[in-house]
Formats: sequence, structure tokens, C-alpha cells
Amino acid sequence: MRPAAGNCAIAAWPRPSSGERAGVGGSTLASVMRLQLANPTEHGDVVNWPLAQRLADWDLPSMHEVLGLHRHVVRMVETDEATYVVKELPDDLAEREYRLLRSLAEHELPTAKVVGVVTSRDDRADGLLITRHIDYSLPYRVLLSGRGLRIPYLGERLLDALAGLLVRLHLAGFYWGDCSLSNTLFRRDADALSAYIIDVETAEWHPVLSTGQRALDLQIATENIAGDLTDLQVGGMLAAGIDPIDTALAIASSYERLWAELTVVEEFSADETFRVDQRLRRLHDLGFDASELELVSTAEGRNLRLVPRVVEHGFHAQRLRSMTGIHAGENQARRLLHDIRRYGTTLESRTGKRLREPVVAARWMEDRFEPTIDAIPPELVGKLEPAELYHQVLEHRWFLSEAATIDVGLTQAVVSYVAAVLQHARSEQVTLLNTPTEEIPVIAIGDENVDDSTTEAADVLAVQPRE
Repeated sequence: MRPAAGNCAIAAWPRPSSGERAGVGGSTLASVMRLQLANPTEHGDVVNWPLAQRLADWDLPSMHEVLGLHRHVVRMVETDEATYVVKELPDDLAEREYRLLRSLAEHELPTAKVVGVVTSRDDRADGLLITRHIDYSLPYRVLLSGRGLRIPYLGERLLDALAGLLVRLHLAGFYWGDCSLSNTLFRRDADALSAYIIDVETAEWHPVLSTGQRALDLQIATENIAGDLTDLQVGGMLAAGIDPIDTALAIASSYERLWAELTVVEEFSADETFRVDQRLRRLHDLGFDASELELVSTAEGRNLRLVPRVVEHGFHAQRLRSMTGIHAGENQARRLLHDIRRYGTTLESRTGKRLREPVVAARWMEDRFEPTIDAIPPELVGKLEPAELYHQVLEHRWFLSEAATIDVGLTQAVVSYVAAVLQHARSEQVTLLNTPTEEIPVIAIGDENVDDSTTEAADVLAVQPRE
């Protein structure tokens, strides 16, 4: 396993219990609970939670159950500063998942930010894994049901996002072992989605994944996705026109196309070096960058072999962040960079001067981005993250201009977008639905006291991969 770096605090203190446990030779051992915090400065309030109690017994204000079916007890806790997800699972699994999530974050792979882990609790209670909720994330049940999503429905982009996530993990040598829609959250990313891995109980780090390991992970993903979609279909929650089996099988082709584009070795004539630039442009269009390429001449010396050695995601997002400080998804960043370039062209036509890119970006922030976000009413601005809000205003402006056959101004577009779209949409910062959380029933084989309806319910639950 690859080590994770970063700030970490470890605290241990006596656990509240009804007595002391007997030790060897009749002695008594004081019970000690252990808490590891990944960033104690940012998440210090966690120590005030009732960590010694079983999670099902917690009674914190602003605590909610979590949508879906789970192997373990899972709760969401909202505070003034952040929203957290707490999962109860055996100590060894909790510590292992804590380390894996930290390592994923260190390698800048899309995942939930791990906060802490609690082990050695009293009365043989399981440990607690605490993560930061991914703001503005949506579970697949919301995306594929199409209910309540006005801005806009993106269910058809969901599997592309999941395939992209699996490719990124495999490029890093990370074997998931339980890839599913249930173990993933999605965030809007302009006209697409970004996928985040949130459950890594079965995962493993390797220096490089073999073809067989990748194929097995993809097979597991296909089977789990079919189960996820069938579960929605049985519950009457799957949007019309989605076939669970055909849709699940499609992830393999999406995965293979992206994997081939990122890793295939190209061979071309020595006088066709322009193909290096073509390959880099294709990678950039996919949101990836090759920080290392290798050109090798063939034995005959007439051809060159192009080998992408280090391929990293986030080309546009990193560029936008370095220019403006805006944190955005890859597709959001691509759209905002395009708007910056267009605005730069407008400025140059006004001034007659060639402007450097950092100057254009600063003017764009001052003249376009910040005034647009500031024009959103305070009670509505938190419904979407700023980069997504700006993208959707641009989209709305385009539709208004098409309908009016003239260029509608940005100020008018903001007013129309707020009135027609945003004020009717629900906030996506934290998705809370009324559907209750359920735990998987344990049904003994051959139990004559179990009626048919219970068995059928268990069969339906069995197709749903769980956190």
C-alpha cells in the first residue's frame, strides 16, 4: 500500500463504560478509545461528538440518515462549517479504508475527503470512519430517476463519468474491487458529470495493474451496475428508456475507448512528428495531459514509436486555477477558459492592443465572473457551486439569444436564469431525500419462519451493491 502524507493527530482517552474489563490473571485493563484525525485544525469539533456510543444511538442536531441501502450503519452530520458522513464498520476495515482514502487524496484522485477514524470502542462496538461530504454531489438514484432536477437532467452522462473514474484509478495502479453506482457520487461538471469514489473497503494499491486485474474490475463494475439499475427499475424509480442490462454493458466500451486513447503506443514515420502534437491535443480534449512522453526509434530507424508514460487528469482545471484561483471541474474549466479567451478578443478589439493572458483573466474575473455571481440573490447562490452557476448562466444566455435572434446581455441573462430556473430548483449542496436508509436483512437459509414476501424483498436488496 502506498503511504499517505499530511497532518494527522492521534488521541486516546478512557472510554465511558459500565466497568472495567478483566485482564490476564484477574487484573483489570482500562478501556481506551483511539481517534485519528487527518486535519485536526479544520475538524477539531469532531472530538465533541458522542464517539463512544453506537452510531445508531446518536442524537445530534442536524443529523440525517443517508439515502440508499448499506451494509453498515451510516449517518450524515451537518455543522455550521461542513457536512460529514459517519460510517460504522469493524476496526480493521475502518483503519484500512481511512488509509486508502488518504492515499487517494494524496494522488489527487477524485474521492471523499477523509476526516478521521475511531477504533477500540467499548462493548466490542465497531469503529467509525468519518469523511467530509462532497458538496454539490448527487447520488445515482437522483440522477437516473430524473426527479426534481431542473438544471438539467444528465443521467445519460453518468456511465461515461464512471468509466472515466475507473480509468483514472487503474492508471494509478488502484484496484477498486467493488465499482458500482452505489459506491460513487457525481457532481455536475458543465454539460457532463464528474464521478467520485466513496467506498474502498475492497480496494488495493499496486505498482501497475495487469490486464487481468483491470478486466476483473470492469466485470465487477458491469455486474454491480446492472444490479443498481435493476434495483431502481423494480422500485419504479428508473427514468423511461433506460435498459439496465444494455446500459451496464455499455460501460465496458466507454472504458476501453478511453483506456486505448490514453495508453496506446503509436508508430509513425520519422517525418511525421506533427503526430506528437496531434496526440497531445487529443489528450487535452479529454481533460488529460501527458507530463512525460517517450519517443523511441524502431530497429530499422525509419519509424518512431510514441509511448505516453505519465498521463494525468485535470489539464483545464489546473490551468484555470493557476490563472484565476477558481476551483472547477474539468469541463467547467474548459467552458470558463473559452469564455476568458472570447472576452480577451473583445478587449483587444476595444483597445487595439495585444493583452497577455493573465491580464485578460484578471479583467474577466473583475468584469464578468464576479459580477455574475454577485447578481445571484444570496438565498439562491448556494444552490450550485460558482463555476457551475456561471456555466449555466452562459448556457441560458445562449438559448435566450437564439430565441431573440440577437445577442442578449449577461445582466439580462442572469435575471432571466434566476427567475426561470434557479429559484425553482432545489439546492444540490447537500442532497437529502425523504427515502429512508435501510440495512440489509439477515435471512438464515432454511428458516421456516421467513415468509415469501420477506424472501422476495431480500432478493431485490441483493442486487444492490452497498456502502
